[in-house]
Amino acid sequence: MPINSFKDDEQTVEVGKLATLKRLLAYLPRYKKEICLVLAIMAFCVVVSLLNPLIMESAIDDYISIGNMAGLFRLIGFALILNILMIAGVKIRMYVMAKVCNNILVTIRQELYTHIQTLDFQFFDSRPTGKILARIIGDINSLKDVLSNCVTTLIPDFITICAVAAIMFAKNPILAAASLISTPIMAVCLWLIQVYSHKRWQIHRKKSSNLNAFIHEDLSGIRIIQSFHAEEETKQTFRELVKEHRDSFISAVRLNDSFGSVIDLCWGIGTVMLYFTGIQILGTGQVSVGTFIAFGSYISMFWHPISNLSNFYTQLITNISGAERVFEIMDARAEITDAGDVTAIPPISGEVRFEHVTFSYDGNSDVLANVSFTIAPGETIALVGPTGAGKTTIVNLISRFYDVQKGIVYIDGHDVKKVSIESLRQQMGIMTQDNFLFSGTIRDNIRYGRLDATDEEIIQAARAVNAHDFIMKLEKGYDTELSERGGGLSAGQKQLIAFARTMVSDPKILILDEATSSIDTQTELLVQSGIETLLKGRTSFVVAHRLSTIQKADRIFYIDNGTILEQGSPAELMEKKGHYYKLYMAQFHC
Repeated sequence: MPINSFKDDEQTVEVGKLATLKRLLAYLPRYKKEICLVLAIMAFCVVVSLLNPLIMESAIDDYISIGNMAGLFRLIGFALILNILMIAGVKIRMYVMAKVCNNILVTIRQELYTHIQTLDFQFFDSRPTGKILARIIGDINSLKDVLSNCVTTLIPDFITICAVAAIMFAKNPILAAASLISTPIMAVCLWLIQVYSHKRWQIHRKKSSNLNAFIHEDLSGIRIIQSFHAEEETKQTFRELVKEHRDSFISAVRLNDSFGSVIDLCWGIGTVMLYFTGIQILGTGQVSVGTFIAFGSYISMFWHPISNLSNFYTQLITNISGAERVFEIMDARAEITDAGDVTAIPPISGEVRFEHVTFSYDGNSDVLANVSFTIAPGETIALVGPTGAGKTTIVNLISRFYDVQKGIVYIDGHDVKKVSIESLRQQMGIMTQDNFLFSGTIRDNIRYGRLDATDEEIIQAARAVNAHDFIMKLEKGYDTELSERGGGLSAGQKQLIAFARTMVSDPKILILDEATSSIDTQTELLVQSGIETLLKGRTSFVVAHRLSTIQKADRIFYIDNGTILEQGSPAELMEKKGHYYKLYMAQFHC
């Protein structure tokens, strides 16, 4: 299996970490009461943690030194109550924040999924499904720690650091300066590390996305892989992608690990300087034993939050790239959208008109060139011609899955760009070559064509395409559960169910794009009678390579090189002995 498509990393837009973080934190105000409760609890916990060294100082200098044991026990009891309340507060805070963060992740995932549903085919044409899944699942999961720690770590630890520094300088500036002498070294080192770390985590996210896309496609195409004995090639591709994923992770983690080393080094330097300075001035009247011991606690309280903040920053640069990838898709805008002044198209009769339509997928080579035609309501048009001639493109433009570069497509005299997409597609029935079936019952799959369809209408649609008989032979009939893509059914059976799904929508314009390609000859004969009935009163476009399926079409368009080379009824085209005649003779070996 070729691996270039999986080794090509996605192009991501560089966005400032602060801007991305602000956008992520904008979800928090939706839970004001919960956040206020958490902040109140954290404020209490910070106060208690700041009081603990002072209580210890008082216990040594004011009670132990003079032998006041009764006062000491009262002080210990007071401290015990405060710390028990602090522990309980921490548990409550963790529970509330976990609930808030999970709710926010659900909201972001729903918003992302809903937005993806609005994007057009061009978005999906340029991205493997696995890479989209990686953003919906993995990248969003990575945001939980960022959201939680922004509230539970960033705010209290920053306040603690500032408060501890203020208390230390207020009590003894000399000891404070000695304890914090290594802080500038830490700041410079951390700044240098973060410059490179974010880029490495971005690369790792891309490698994860590549691996996810390969696995998804590999499992989806497992039948083809085994049929062509390509297991070894896919194993080799997998090994290469896993190696890239591992190497990118090691590269990022190795740099991240240096955060902790820098903190530990600076912490050690500060501790050494505290004790060196303290011992020099201890007993000189400038510092008491209790104050010296309190400073030992305070230096731990200063560096421990910094260690937490460095871990948080590590998480931030690790996971913020996931947020960037999520928001990048949220910011993607469909090129096929409703204009601001669109109106809902009224019930249509089914007239279709192309006026000098030119279209290109890549902006360079035209798939259709100056195509014009008019289809009367209820007329059945067959589109034939070689692969890549533009047949499917025509029906995609009618459905407005793509927009024309030049010319206009009209439905009942309405420019399709000036009516809402929803109102347009609601009156169309589209069946493509991909007879995709969802996990669920057969009944649910047919009802997908029109969600308010009754059971009677579902059965009627199935009967029309001769699917009812084989469905009733299944153990649970219409309630038979299907696995992904209709596993367990034959290709023809899946095609018939997909056909019934299209028919139950009762469309005014019916598009059959190679709709009978997976049906055997015997089944095709059964379907034809149902098709003939259902095509009556509907404008229909039938893209077909099997010429036997279009002999009753009102007109046939022979398309090649983006133009309609000839058109007419089957009999008229046979009399012309042109392109269609040659195609017919070649197919039937006449």
